[in-house]
Amino acid sequence: MEKFRSIIKKELLYYLLTLIFLAVLMHIDLISDPFSRLDAMNEKGNYFHPFLYSSIIYGLFLFIRKALDFILGFFKDKND
Repeated sequence: MEKFRSIIKKELLYYLLTLIFLAVLMHIDLISDPFSRLDAMNEKGNYFHPFLYSSIIYGLFLFIRKALDFILGFFKDKND
């Protein structure tokens, strides 16, 4: 159960870092004036698009990571 919790915490950290990175990359004004960006988001009512985009990018990265783990698993020494 502890291993499961550590994996969930690690993946949640990856997702949050993806969310923050994409938010700053797409909206550079978040660095200089975050409250105006949050007010604009509140006025337009688009609350879920950052989570949607982050989920898509996170899913792509997760797929690539797991595919590489699978492929590299063939080349690992069987004695490990």
